[in-house]
Amino acid sequence: MATRASVARRGFRVIVRAVCAVVLAATLTASATTLTASSTQGGQTSTCFGTVANGRLEGGVRLPASGSNYTSYSTLAIGLGRTWVHAEVRDIVVAAYADLASSMPDAVFAYGETGAREGGPFAPHRTHRNGTSVDFFVPVRDRDGVSVPLPTHAGNRWGYDIEFDAKGRFGELALDAEALAAHLLALRRAAKARGADLVQVIFDPPMLPLLYATRHGAALKREIRFMPRAAWVRHDEHIHVDFAIRCRRTR
Repeated sequence: MATRASVARRGFRVIVRAVCAVVLAATLTASATTLTASSTQGGQTSTCFGTVANGRLEGGVRLPASGSNYTSYSTLAIGLGRTWVHAEVRDIVVAAYADLASSMPDAVFAYGETGAREGGPFAPHRTHRNGTSVDFFVPVRDRDGVSVPLPTHAGNRWGYDIEFDAKGRFGELALDAEALAAHLLALRRAAKARGADLVQVIFDPPMLPLLYATRHGAALKREIRFMPRAAWVRHDEHIHVDFAIRCRRTR
C-alpha cells in the first residue's frame, strides 16, 4: 500500500514534470537582458505582502545568476522568471556568499527556486509566494574531496529528484555538512546585520544529525530553527529557508 509520503512525492513529481515540459519547450538561451538584470537592481526597494503561503511581491529582484563561489541551479529558470525575491533577501543571500568566500574559499554553492516576479502561486511549491523564501541546494564534495555544485539538469528535475542516503551520499558525491552548516550561520549573520532574521529552515529531519556533528553543531542548535517534522516532500537535496522580512498585510 502506498504511504502518504510516497503519494505526495509522486504528486510532486507529476507537477514538476509539467513544469519541466514548459521549460523544455521554452528557448534554451535566456537573453542577455534577462541574465544581467540583477546587476542593475542595487538600491531597489521591494514590498512583500501576506505570508509565504498566501502573499505577493512588489518591486522584486532576481538573484544574481552566479558569483565567485555560487551559481543558480538553471539559467533557463532565470529566463522563465523563477528566481525573483525581495530585495532584502537578495542582499542577505549575496552577503552570506561573500562571507563564505572568505571563510570557506574552496567551497562552492548553488541556489534553487525562489519565486515569481510578483509572488503568488508558484507550482509545484506550496509556499514561495511573497519573495521571502529561497531553496538552496546542499553543497557536496566528489570522491576526491573537491567541492562541486550538485548536478541540476532536466534528467533529475533540475536537482529536485536527487535522493541522498542516510549517510548523506548520492552516488560518488557526499554532503558537505560543514559547508552547509556554515552557510546557514552565514545567512543568519547577514540577516541579523540587516535587521532581519530566519523564520525557519526545512531540512530532512533524519539528516540533521549530520549537521549537528559538525564543528558548528552547537551554534546550529542555538541559532537555527529547523522545522521539527518532515515536509510534504523530502528536503534532503536542498534546504528551504524562510526569511523574516517585514511584510504588509494583503489587500
